[in-house]
Amino acid sequence: MSSDQDLGITESKQYNTGEWYAEVVQKAGLANYGPEGMSGFIVTRPRGYALWESIQANLDGKFKSTGVQNAYFPMLIPESYLEREKDVVEGFDPEVAWVTHGGHNELEERLAVRPTSESIIAPYMAQWVRSHRDLPLRVNQWCSVVRWEATDTKPFFRTKEFLWQEGHTAHASHDEAWDETMLRLDQYASLYEDLLAVPVLKGQKPDHDKFPGAHTTTTVEALMPDGKSVQAGTSHHLGTSFAEAFDITYADEDENRQPAHTTSWGLSWRALGALIMTHSDDQGLVLPPTVAPEQVVIVPIWQEDTKEEVLAYAEDVAEDLADADIRVELDDRDERNPGFKFNEWELKGVPVRLEIGPNEVADGEVTVVHRPDGESTVESRDGIAETVREQFDAVYAKLYAAAETNLDENVREADSREEILGTLGRHGGYVKTPWCGDEACEEPIKEPLSAEIVLCPFDEDETVGDDDHCSICGDQATQTAYFAKNY
Repeated sequence: MSSDQDLGITESKQYNTGEWYAEVVQKAGLANYGPEGMSGFIVTRPRGYALWESIQANLDGKFKSTGVQNAYFPMLIPESYLEREKDVVEGFDPEVAWVTHGGHNELEERLAVRPTSESIIAPYMAQWVRSHRDLPLRVNQWCSVVRWEATDTKPFFRTKEFLWQEGHTAHASHDEAWDETMLRLDQYASLYEDLLAVPVLKGQKPDHDKFPGAHTTTTVEALMPDGKSVQAGTSHHLGTSFAEAFDITYADEDENRQPAHTTSWGLSWRALGALIMTHSDDQGLVLPPTVAPEQVVIVPIWQEDTKEEVLAYAEDVAEDLADADIRVELDDRDERNPGFKFNEWELKGVPVRLEIGPNEVADGEVTVVHRPDGESTVESRDGIAETVREQFDAVYAKLYAAAETNLDENVREADSREEILGTLGRHGGYVKTPWCGDEACEEPIKEPLSAEIVLCPFDEDETVGDDDHCSICGDQATQTAYFAKNY
């Protein structure tokens, strides 16, 4: 059994970010590492899974309101199906886990544990699309995938098995598919900014880093406090390449067969890693009220002669909050003192704490404490549910503002290789610079620093002019590139 000393965070977010992050994930009750001998797998505990459910509910609602239907496809994919994908993606050979036996019998064909599902979803989309009247077709599945290549694993950020959603659509035209691609990217950005309090940058991947076989890959990127970027969600315009490989065609109004224009888009529980690392601190987990499993904890503070009235008052407050659909926890444990309770709930990331003692009871008030910064105010007991919701808005605004400041202060410009390397080496963050579009000009940054071009912005204000030259080779620049180290 762990001692009280084991409950607190011992690592520093600033100086030992990786160790600190792993400690927060475990001590806040979000996940455990998997069984011995299964490196790269985690057990997601109920509090961690509740965070994923909040993301899932938010996105699922967005998807369904814009014409998407959920479906489910087999976890095991015949090897011959993956081989068809190689017709689209030259040299594409994902490091998959293979099933070779069913019971004691060797299978006639190996089955892959899905590393992604294009190769099994596309053939069925081909069956479902016959006419232009069948378009657009939009399906999504919530599932897990397995990618065995993961070596430097970190809970939620990079694991061999991870949860995600993957959407697949088919359209009659290139432009319709592009609109779909951008719609999903905007929904991902909204998830981060309006649910998780994490600002993101939107852009597209350079051609050499787009999804294999895609026409265009778009991305949302989130900057972590340690200066590294997280690819927070991607949306791909696949053009007609997958449609041609898997025969996703339709009869147009003139009864001519045409290849469909397809998209795919996905967001994984890497979003949880970004959420945890962005907001949490050396006291433990910090969560916005939008996703916190417990939004409010009430800690009654009593002496023996005031216990009955304090507890009755606290229970009444808790009942009012629960009736208003606020997720509230009343911590009335006898065996723990208030200081211990404060620390434990701070470790677990509860956004708002209500303290109720004899003075609050006598004055008809509650003391409200914000988790992110410890700010404390005294509020009236009357209208407590509305007051608490206002406190939620204030906490969310604080978290978003801090993350936005981190992003704003860590986008820097450079116009030479030396300046790019020096800025990334000293500060991390993003370095935006003119770029000629040649992959060879990424290598002089990638090789010494393990930094790469994470996005090229859509923003028209960041387009290059005739006088802009690539910071690496000096040729005419064709676009702006954002370099960063990443997870």
